[in-house]
Amino acid sequence: MKYLKNVSTLKYLAEKCVGCGKCTEVCPQGVFELQDKKAMITDRDLCIECGACKNNCEYGAIQVDDGVGCAAAVVYGMLTGKEPQCGCSDDDSKGCCE
Repeated sequence: MKYLKNVSTLKYLAEKCVGCGKCTEVCPQGVFELQDKKAMITDRDLCIECGACKNNCEYGAIQVDDGVGCAAAVVYGMLTGKEPQCGCSDDDSKGCCE
């Protein structure tokens, strides 16, 4: 399930990846896969910013602001049955919920 396009804070630093595959094991959304002994992002828009990948990468190859942003708001809304609230408004100049 995709949430919102182009809002994830996920960053992957290939030069730090050793190909351990831990990110592929812990990501609940299947954002990572191993190719040629390195992790690769399959689709950044699948990321829900839970932080499992970052918290389990011993090599610092993954950065994500876990628990923030619109993706977290959408997940929280799904879990609670409420409309997502990510702090954006129609006149927000950042446009984070477009």
